Amino acid sequence: MFRDKPIFIKTFSALLLAASVAMSHLSQACAESPVLCMIQGNVTAKKPKYLQNTIVYVESVPNTVEPPKEHVVMDQKNMTFVPHVLPVIKGTTVDFLNSDMVQHNIYSPDAVADNVNLGTWLQGEFRPFTFNKLGVATLRCNVHVDMEAYVLVLQNPCFAKVNNDGSFSISNVPEGTYIVKLWNERYKAEDQKATVSANHPASVAFCLK
Repeated sequence: MFRDKPIFIKTFSALLLAASVAMSHLSQACAESPVLCMIQGNVTAKKPKYLQNTIVYVESVPNTVEPPKEHVVMDQKNMTFVPHVLPVIKGTTVDFLNSDMVQHNIYSPDAVADNVNLGTWLQGEFRPFTFNKLGVATLRCNVHVDMEAYVLVLQNPCFAKVNNDGSFSISNVPEGTYIVKLWNERYKAEDQKATVSANHPASVAFCLK
């Protein structure tokens, strides 16, 4: 028993050292992980219908944001783009699906989408396109001139669609001070500044004009 004591001490010391290193790495990882906060608020308009398809978003966050690996879908159903407004992160690939029994030819006249023309395709088929530029891209159909939609290409995932009552909530915002913007198809609102910290959500208000 006493003969094995030095081996026991060495083994125990090695385990303590390993545990200490593991705790150090864990503490460092926790320290580097951003504290995620919330921005909430309200949008007012002369008529509630003006609030439809309004997006509120944080203009920019400091860290690099990787686009999702999974594709996002914008459908063409009943001669309508679904959804009408699609916010995505820069670098996201959107699959333009055709669920109608007729052909569609989707294109964009905007440089944000490289003035793309995806061609014509049948029901059940889709054409992908990757949005690599920030901004707003208008989507239209060469076959059906009344069809129109928008893709908002944003720098980060801190965005939210405004509810029917004008309320919105943006989660997973890192601590800091940000410019919060609003996008609406027809109306505008002044940019707002928001400072968020742990357990203290920021509140901002917009008025569509």
